Amino acid sequence: MKKLYATMTRRQLEDAVAKAKRYPHRHLHRGDIIMDPAVFDNPDRETNLVISPFALLDCTGSIHIGPWCNIGPRTRIYTHDTIHWGKEPLSLIEEQMGVAWQDKYIGADVWIHDGATVLYQVTHIADGVVVGAGSILTKNPKAYEIWAGCPAHKIGERTDMDRQAMQKAVNARQYRLKDGL
Repeated sequence: MKKLYATMTRRQLEDAVAKAKRYPHRHLHRGDIIMDPAVFDNPDRETNLVISPFALLDCTGSIHIGPWCNIGPRTRIYTHDTIHWGKEPLSLIEEQMGVAWQDKYIGADVWIHDGATVLYQVTHIADGVVVGAGSILTKNPKAYEIWAGCPAHKIGERTDMDRQAMQKAVNARQYRLKDGL
């Protein structure tokens, strides 16, 4: 029996990135998705990464993605922003001056949940960060912090827990619908 993994095959990952990658300002700059080599260095699986094909990865600047990350569906990661200074029409300023852009670094074991938005001003998402579903991240979180909200703010931290305690938490009685409903 074939073992099922929570990560993607190389082909699945390539297809997902091809669908998620966008170049909205390719006339100004064309970045790329840079995957850490550790993404492909696994003895028992092809990759250790998940990127939803329904994510939007703005590659005006480049995005480095570390191993063991999960980028959920409808997630939007922006590497550019409109120039908002002055009171001239923004479209005119963009025509004449372009947009502001920068690269973005996503560390190892980062989970960006469904519908989250990572705005231009975020340059570094440290190892182990979790961004909650629907959140709008506007600041660089520190390692192993959990951020959620609009705008996102720190709501917790990932802490060590042994496997026995994890199993107990997973097996704890959860809410269930009554039979026959």
